[in-house]
Amino acid sequence: SSGINAEYGDNGDIKMFDLRTMSVRWETNISNGVCGLQFDRRDILMNKLVATTLEGKFHTFDVRTHHATQGYPSVIEKAHKSTIWGVRHLPQNRDVYMTLGGNGSVCLWKYNYPKERTKADANGDEMGVAGTVEQIQNVVLGGQPISGFDWSPDKEGLCVCSGFDQTVRVCIVTRLKSL
Repeated sequence: SSGINAEYGDNGDIKMFDLRTMSVRWETNISNGVCGLQFDRRDILMNKLVATTLEGKFHTFDVRTHHATQGYPSVIEKAHKSTIWGVRHLPQNRDVYMTLGGNGSVCLWKYNYPKERTKADANGDEMGVAGTVEQIQNVVLGGQPISGFDWSPDKEGLCVCSGFDQTVRVCIVTRLKSL
């Protein structure tokens, strides 16, 4: 969403700024050092924000509906058995993303929306409902952390990644249309 920026700190803080009003729109702490953040797409209204951490967990926030006291709903997953250095959403399908592991692996995930994305709390205020995350694939590409990754905007499934082993790999992920 234009004018919204999210930043993070090594203490687990995540802050979302509204650059038009120069104010903090939302903030939370996820208890672990944050290594990476990414919104699912730049050209649509805010939908999902994924945060990766030092402790091998990632948080998928549904940033469509904000609740005054509980904030945005999220689902937490553990992966890689190591630091998760980053996340990148597939440009052709914003519900599919890849996480980058400190053990040299990459994991492909799919976010599944709940039947109802909102519900009323005890006071009748609208609050968001988090979906679920499903691991599609997990592959080890090397012995060192994968620190960089990008999808091709033109060819679905074509990607490039780099690691601490100073290797650049070009990869192809198949059967993405069936997800």
